[in-house]
Amino acid sequence: MEDSEILGLYFSRDERAIEETQNKYSAYLRKIAWNILKDREDSRECENDTYLKAWNTIPPANPPVFSAYLGKIVRESAIDRWRLLHRKKRGGSELLLSLEELNEAVPGESSTEEIIEHRALAEAISAYLHTQSKDIRTVFLMRYFYMDPLSDIAKSTGFSQPKIKSILHRARIGLREYLGKEGYTV
Repeated sequence: MEDSEILGLYFSRDERAIEETQNKYSAYLRKIAWNILKDREDSRECENDTYLKAWNTIPPANPPVFSAYLGKIVRESAIDRWRLLHRKKRGGSELLLSLEELNEAVPGESSTEEIIEHRALAEAISAYLHTQSKDIRTVFLMRYFYMDPLSDIAKSTGFSQPKIKSILHRARIGLREYLGKEGYTV
């Protein structure tokens, strides 16, 4: 079923919308949650939370790219769950590794003003990525949005892991410079 048809089910408040969303996007959503949580039950719970949030937000939301809308919901849910589970302990998860890598380029949220500017920062990062090639954008998003391990990125793109590390390193340097010009400091 096409996304526009699924969205039509949401707008008509037809419960088949959730079933059709699950049929089409279950594996996609679970993979995003798995990359962050590395736990089957927690990943499944985040997937289910995504269906509920989609049901509760559509309408009025009418996402132009339904898969990205769902991906953002499940990613936020998984990060929230990860934070809840790891408040006191620190592990070597892909989430921590990805965030530590990005930490050198992106300023943190330590004050109320910085939290308010979060959306503007996200827009600046998006603008930077639009200046990059499709390959760089793909690798960057796979690593820092979907939290994919380097091995999965290598399989998906056909690049070697050293090449991926190099792409990410150069992208972080470029992002840092771009954000500096936009007035953000690390």
